[in-house]
Amino acid sequence: MIPVRLRDLGAALAAALLVLVAVLVGRHIQNAHHTLFVHWPPVFAEWDPHVGPGTPAAVAVAAAVVAYGPVAAVRLRWRPLLATALGTALAWTWSLALVDGWQRGVAGRLTTRNEYLRVVDRFHDIPAALRGFDDHILSGAPAPWPAHIAGHPPGATLTFVLLDRIGLAGGGWAGAWCITVGATACVAVLVAVRLLADEDLARRAAPFLVLAPAAVWVGASADGYFAAVAAWAVALLALAATGHRTRAAAFGSGLLFGLTCYLSYGLVLFALIGAGALVAAGDLLRPGGQGRSGGQGRSGGQGRSGAGARYRPWLGALPFLLVGLAVVPVVFTLAGFDWWEAYHLLVKRYYEGVGGTRPYGYWVWANLACTVLVVGLASAAGLNRAATALVRRHRVRPGPDRAAAAEARLAVLVLSAVLAVLLADLSGMSKAETERIWLPFAMWILPGCALLPHPRAWLTAQAVLALLLNHLLLTGW
Repeated sequence: MIPVRLRDLGAALAAALLVLVAVLVGRHIQNAHHTLFVHWPPVFAEWDPHVGPGTPAAVAVAAAVVAYGPVAAVRLRWRPLLATALGTALAWTWSLALVDGWQRGVAGRLTTRNEYLRVVDRFHDIPAALRGFDDHILSGAPAPWPAHIAGHPPGATLTFVLLDRIGLAGGGWAGAWCITVGATACVAVLVAVRLLADEDLARRAAPFLVLAPAAVWVGASADGYFAAVAAWAVALLALAATGHRTRAAAFGSGLLFGLTCYLSYGLVLFALIGAGALVAAGDLLRPGGQGRSGGQGRSGGQGRSGAGARYRPWLGALPFLLVGLAVVPVVFTLAGFDWWEAYHLLVKRYYEGVGGTRPYGYWVWANLACTVLVVGLASAAGLNRAATALVRRHRVRPGPDRAAAAEARLAVLVLSAVLAVLLADLSGMSKAETERIWLPFAMWILPGCALLPHPRAWLTAQAVLALLLNHLLLTGW
């Protein structure tokens, strides 16, 4: 049998090879046929080696997290750890964005011809704009929406319209919103992992969530903001499913899940991650299961196996979840926006445009290479560990091995995100730009790195990848 550490290295090398092949094959296809519509396949980017004002800060943050992150994650009390993780994620994301400078890296990101700020003044009458939103989705329609507006439900555009209305107008504020809100996703994932797996695994995951290569695209794309909304929906679901502020958390989770579906059509697949959270919570609460921190955790939480034998908290909270889930769809429907009609029109526009030209046979696997660049080689090794943990847990008789049970619950959460990615990939509606589009899913693959030994070595690999991507390529969307 191959030792697990060699399998870790094998998984990382296979992921690196996938990226290399995607680059070489992609360059050949683009040079020969010009059908990929990206200049540095598989990533939507330009080759542009450069440094910028964010470079010293990015290098310093990376070095600090590699050197002190694993120790700080163990020693800090839980709430200070969350605050530190948020502050460091903000510093990492902002510094990477500023490698490209303020205008090119932040303020100008959401003002280009396909972006949301180009249509803010067309929403002076919001109810009328929502009623007529579907009429402008097709390319041949009168005054068609730019690509990103047509490609998303109007909740995405309304975010920036409302920012404009409260005085936070322009690309600078929009970019700052996406970076700042997007950085909170790491905190939401940590909260969920602590509740659904255990606190030790959440602590071990923290440096990897903070130093994620995904930050290259969180700053400053709207998909980083989408990732945070979806992440907090799952975190609140985890709270409800483990009996913490059950009704309020369930309602809040439903509300954010509903909003998530009106930010991006593809994020309907987040139901799979929500289902994974409930499966993990069910294991947590079943007879013989352990408490949220594997019995007596750092926070002093006691095991809930007795309560779990008699009662599933999330079942009692289900009506509140469903009511919250209905709020955003009902509001948009009453305002005149038809989600299903808009989606079908989008599919038609997608295949009439570059989406119909981009070859499925390349992107169906090259998209996965993009995902490797977002989550890093450490996540590939983490997936190997997650699969091993799940198989091991089901091969042996359930017993008092709390660590193995916690790792299996984490594996359920991580692999549910992988399943969502695979379904999005096979749908054919995500060909290229998935390094940005799949950010919400990527945040839930990263916690698998908590299962890896020698975290500093893997963190170094993550940091080097992110710095190279940001300094060698000019990413766009």
